[in-house]
Amino acid sequence: MSDEEDAEDGRTAATESGGLDGLEDVLDTLAYLLTRSQEHERRMARAGVTAARSDVYLLRALVETDGPSRVSDLAARLMVKSSHVTRQIDRLQGQRLVERTQDTQDRRARRVAITADGRELIDRLKQANLASLGNVLDGVPEPDVAATVSVLRHLIDRYVHRVRIGLTEDDPLPDRADAGAPRPAARLGTAAYDGG
Repeated sequence: MSDEEDAEDGRTAATESGGLDGLEDVLDTLAYLLTRSQEHERRMARAGVTAARSDVYLLRALVETDGPSRVSDLAARLMVKSSHVTRQIDRLQGQRLVERTQDTQDRRARRVAITADGRELIDRLKQANLASLGNVLDGVPEPDVAATVSVLRHLIDRYVHRVRIGLTEDDPLPDRADAGAPRPAARLGTAAYDGG
């Protein structure tokens, strides 16, 4: 290998390392900014929403499912214990944001569905979030936003997969194309870990 090729390999390795370091910094800062309780409260107030942060993620999970869900399925999707989801459902049912129905396949079980009020709450919150993002990203080219979304979704899919199969950071991750891999929580990302 020539000196020029060695130098190019060195630059590539440094760039990849620096790139990961930069990504870790950005993600850490973004997580901090997005999960600060004051920011959460401001976003909720702008949307006229009083639900707790973890309750919002449960409502979003219900919006993304096809019909009523079992508590155990919601818990798996949110990566929390079923008892946590049961407490949330009790709270949300008291606010008329979800309703429980009889499971037609198992008479002992109950299913949970989001109500019209719950959907309206999530819609208000989404509109407030989109307005806020629009202001923050004003002037950022659309292709850059689309590329960021693509990379972050891939990152979330892989991270959720690791958490679900209980791997440590040093364990190899099977290829995403693996048919036996569990399906990650749709668009819940790291927010799914809140409250659990």
